[in-house]
Amino acid sequence: MLYEPSIWMILPFVGLLLVIAFAPLVCPKFWGAHYPKVSFAFAVITLCYYLFILPSPAKKTVLHTANEYISFIALIGSLFVVSGGIHISVKGESKPGENTLFLLIGAVTANLLGTTGASMLLIRPWIRMNKYRITAYHIVFFIFIVSNVGGCLTPIGDPPLFLGYLKGIPFWWVAEHCWQQWAVAIGILLGIFYVIDRRNYLKAPEPVREKIAEPSDEFKFKGIHNVIFLAMILGSVFINDPPYVREIIMVLAAVGSYFSTNRKIYESNHFNFHPIIEVAVLFFGIFSTMMPALDWLRLHAGEFGKATPSLYFWTTGALSSFLDNAPTYLTFLSSVFGSVINPDVINQVQHLIQTNGTDISSVAEPVRQTFLALQKYHASLLASGSVSVDEIEIAYLIGNAELNSFIVAISVGAVFFGACTYIGNGPNFMVKSIADQQKINVPTFLGYIMKYTLPFLLPIFVIVWLIFFRK
Repeated sequence: MLYEPSIWMILPFVGLLLVIAFAPLVCPKFWGAHYPKVSFAFAVITLCYYLFILPSPAKKTVLHTANEYISFIALIGSLFVVSGGIHISVKGESKPGENTLFLLIGAVTANLLGTTGASMLLIRPWIRMNKYRITAYHIVFFIFIVSNVGGCLTPIGDPPLFLGYLKGIPFWWVAEHCWQQWAVAIGILLGIFYVIDRRNYLKAPEPVREKIAEPSDEFKFKGIHNVIFLAMILGSVFINDPPYVREIIMVLAAVGSYFSTNRKIYESNHFNFHPIIEVAVLFFGIFSTMMPALDWLRLHAGEFGKATPSLYFWTTGALSSFLDNAPTYLTFLSSVFGSVINPDVINQVQHLIQTNGTDISSVAEPVRQTFLALQKYHASLLASGSVSVDEIEIAYLIGNAELNSFIVAISVGAVFFGACTYIGNGPNFMVKSIADQQKINVPTFLGYIMKYTLPFLLPIFVIVWLIFFRK
């Protein structure tokens, strides 16, 4: 990096987070009317600093951040519109066991549609099936399980894992090595939810439950043609070139869905554009102001201490709670490269590739393991001689059983800890906004952390750490 922003320029990001946390409590009317101005004001401070004060390379950071923001909003917005055109009816009242099963299905679905896709598709039926007794914990545990922790098994599940896939981590490697952490966290979360939900269920008199429960006597799926548009959006995620083709496809899918869907379906979903507008405005400020924090992290991540799975689990996780977990994931993955990878090994592997592995018996064990990992996971690239340095470095880590835990720790930390705050992952705030629109009493930014993250999530993360990462 050819520049280093002042550490004081992290203050606008901190200030925006504090405003998001406290303004809805202290001055809700002012916040509801003026939050766009507040978000833009903090953003302008950082943008002016990067565009007019820092050296010219900083302008590339602004451009890169702008591209990430456009991609983020295109994905979130298109999924919001398309999912709003799908109406899922459920059979009768939803009991605690059925609710728990629904969340488990949502956790699995998150790995197929992404946490954003699964959240946007399932949040409305989730609210309807519990409408006679919907409370804050229904929304919060949905965010915990469907919007975050559930998406830890595939690169589709969450953006950081997709970036790892682009770096060379095999598609099914994450599921193979992270399923145990996923199972422990999901299992505990579902168990806690069931206990809380059963208590809530028993408080409602049976006549009330029967009267207010979903009247449908069968499962119904309206707006099924939108599945095609949903597939278009998810498929476009894998398109990287040429620029903005991916985003254009997403927008076209959203437009096609909106104008081809019966208005009654949108009305039955209480659909309007306020939630996506709120997310777009607030995350414009967040994306802009977090640039100095991410730049500082890239420069100083190696100073956090000796590289261990424990260190990377907690540092990646803690920072992913407030920063974009995708660049945080990449930063710490790069930190691992610098901490444990010997450049001589990379050079020897490149030589092996050039010689088609003819002298593999005479090389050191780390070189051999790296080459064998390339043969196992990237045989076609190896045959063509087009293996990148990133892919060799990844092969070095996944080819060494002792080093696998570094990638696992970073992956689990980036995905799991996104559930800690509303801004930890894109769908979190979207789910909150949809719940707000339907007059559900969801916790504030600070209330979410104090009432749910600290007493429920943090102990689960400690358990995961004790079982898998403490060394």
